[in-house]
Amino acid sequence: MAHIAVHTELDLDAPLLVEGLPGIGLVGKIATSHLVEHFDMVEYASCHCDGLPRTAVYEEGDRTIRPPVRIYADEERDLLALQSDVPVSPKSAPEFASCVTGWLAEHDVTPIYLSGIPSETEDVPKMYGVGVGAGQDRLADHDIDLPSESGMISGPTGALLAEASQQQLSAIGLVVRANAKFPDPEAARILLTEGIEPLLSVDIETEKLVEQAEEIADARERLAQQMQEATQEESSQAKPLGMYQ
Repeated sequence: MAHIAVHTELDLDAPLLVEGLPGIGLVGKIATSHLVEHFDMVEYASCHCDGLPRTAVYEEGDRTIRPPVRIYADEERDLLALQSDVPVSPKSAPEFASCVTGWLAEHDVTPIYLSGIPSETEDVPKMYGVGVGAGQDRLADHDIDLPSESGMISGPTGALLAEASQQQLSAIGLVVRANAKFPDPEAARILLTEGIEPLLSVDIETEKLVEQAEEIADARERLAQQMQEATQEESSQAKPLGMYQ
């Protein structure tokens, strides 16, 4: 049966949840992983929703087997973070969204959903916010920009926002321009500093993300140079970009 299993009892008061499903530029996944590490969040619950692949994950230096979609918590800041090591297929997104949203409503959680919109420019990424119910008021209270264009959020994040709207659950969506071909730590940093920081009323150190963005930019330049120098026969043999391939 689809459910979310809580492993640790914590005293949380109407927490905010930051969602980190894989997507454009991996912006949500990068931002959420940074939050979990920065605030030393504890593993709080695991998602056993219909449509998620039956896989087992483990971490370097730890023999513990974990489910691929987990929720971490910071009791002091009334903060939750949904971290996923697997993508949710569009076909399975409605069942997943219903499972997660039902649990959020039951526990009085306001979600912050993160999404990237493809961008080809190298300018500083732009971010804006959309919302459901009181989520719109929170965005206005913190002067987060209105959408600068008409658009649509699809995939599992879009399904989560649609489900929140249908169930009349307050929710926030942050949308940032991001690189569609490579992980984009700079766009994730913008989500953290211009969206999540003010919404949580916390300071988040993002120097590590700046360094990662520089490393990826250098790797992209090296890859482009290699592709330029390659013969036509070799041109399909691009080298991986380490942890961000």
